[in-house]
Amino acid sequence: MTGTADLMMTATFTAMLNEFFSRRLFATAALILLCCGSPLHAQSVVVMVNGEPITNFDIEQRTKLTELSIHKVPTRQEVIDDLINEKVKIKEAKKYSVDPADSEIDAAYGSMATRMRLNGDQLTQMLASKGIRPGTLKSRIRADMVWSSLVRGRYKESLQVGEKEVQSAVQGVGGDKGETEAFEYQMRPIVLIVPRGAAPAIVEARRKEAEGFRERVQSCEEANATFKAMQNATIRDTVVKTSADIPAPLRDLLDKTQIGHLTPPETTRQGVEMVALCARKPTKVDTPKKREIRDKMYSEKFEAKSKAYLQEVRKGSMIEYRQQ
Repeated sequence: MTGTADLMMTATFTAMLNEFFSRRLFATAALILLCCGSPLHAQSVVVMVNGEPITNFDIEQRTKLTELSIHKVPTRQEVIDDLINEKVKIKEAKKYSVDPADSEIDAAYGSMATRMRLNGDQLTQMLASKGIRPGTLKSRIRADMVWSSLVRGRYKESLQVGEKEVQSAVQGVGGDKGETEAFEYQMRPIVLIVPRGAAPAIVEARRKEAEGFRERVQSCEEANATFKAMQNATIRDTVVKTSADIPAPLRDLLDKTQIGHLTPPETTRQGVEMVALCARKPTKVDTPKKREIRDKMYSEKFEAKSKAYLQEVRKGSMIEYRQQ
């Protein structure tokens, strides 16, 4: 992977790492694979944490991963602190039997690759091109995974966000009508299948075909009958989502679409996709603004609990510096 393609893939990976480490979408738990380093690296112990070593090789690897993530070289002490935190998190989690199997970590690693439109081997190759071993990322995944699970489990009650808190915050910030009102949408996803690698002319022909259906279809019943009878097309079961569950661009499209009609066609990896809007009705469940505020409040509570808990666990740990 070279040139522009390499830069684009690196940017994608950076975005994935930022999302992964900031939201902690995955939970993680495991030791860095010391066996993969050279004998010299393995003997260069910098810190012992509860009897487990952190080596110069571990520090070098984590520095590269962090630099790839934030486009900035962290200080050596920052990296050491991160590695110490991972060791104490994993040990604390094991006390409460929070210890995912290697297969779970591999699955999380694979999911990250999938969201980057790669497979696990391709992600490993990408890391290798930067001098990073997969165990370095998997170790970070493991620590985040177990710690997230542990904090959420131990402090479940105190992390809850009350409806009154959310409502008060919503009134305080105001917001667009589309953000403060909520609807429930009933939809039927439709795909006009296009073989992978098909010529642009074939894709364009299917888009024109989709536009023709948009002019003719007037109801979900008609859409169901039409697309079920077609070859190289499919209509899926009804999907029900609220405003808070749908990205703003799609929400805007649905609000502009008449009931029973189809949204504008979009070209995807499956082919040309549209959505038949079967119903749209007001609902009192989360609005997009309420969901955003609730998530922010929860995140703030989680970060505060996590920080205090980690400080407590570190104080009770045996941390011995061998060299700097």
